[in-house]
Amino acid sequence: MQTVIDNAKPFSFSFDPQSTALIVIDMQRDFVLKGGFGEALGNNVEPMSAIIPNLQKLLECCRKHNMLIIHTREGHRADLSDCPKAKLTRGNKTFIGEMGPMGRILVRGEYGHDFIDELRPKEGEIVLDKPGKDAFYATDLELILQNKGIKSLIVCGVTTEVCVQTTCRAANDRGYELVVPSDCTASYFKEFYQTTLDMITAQGAIIGWVCTSNDLIKALED
Repeated sequence: MQTVIDNAKPFSFSFDPQSTALIVIDMQRDFVLKGGFGEALGNNVEPMSAIIPNLQKLLECCRKHNMLIIHTREGHRADLSDCPKAKLTRGNKTFIGEMGPMGRILVRGEYGHDFIDELRPKEGEIVLDKPGKDAFYATDLELILQNKGIKSLIVCGVTTEVCVQTTCRAANDRGYELVVPSDCTASYFKEFYQTTLDMITAQGAIIGWVCTSNDLIKALED
């Protein structure tokens, strides 16, 4: 049965919940909480934490409707063998693999690499560890979506202009329809946030659609 979000931009978005997956991108302590990698880079992390209540509501709604839920985490092996130099040398006095307040930054298994407590996956939900910004790169995400018969995606999480947008573009190239709930994604930079959402919906949904979590939840409940 098709569900329609009438107030989506640039026009209504139609999807079947049974062939739709919710992808929650990188809601990790290193990106979201004070003392993590994001703040160490000089960013204000308050916009990250502000979306947590909206994401909690959306998660519960999607769980209620038995939708496929995937949580991604960006991070690397302890020896950093999967982290290219072009990424390893990017930072602002603080770099991937160095010791931070929550352990080694963006290293799998460290405290900061893990999910925030409010959005921990439930049993049966997929946890996808990824070494890059694109959730499809060097992961089995596409295989999972194909095996589950997924045609549409709800993409949320952080940050809007980096991992969320990169994943949306990769999904679009693979033929998936997608919508981004605007109040379930965030950026450290206000101007990047809005520009990215505008880029997604430009030219008649060239990448995808944007809506609010309330409109999405209402469509599912109706």
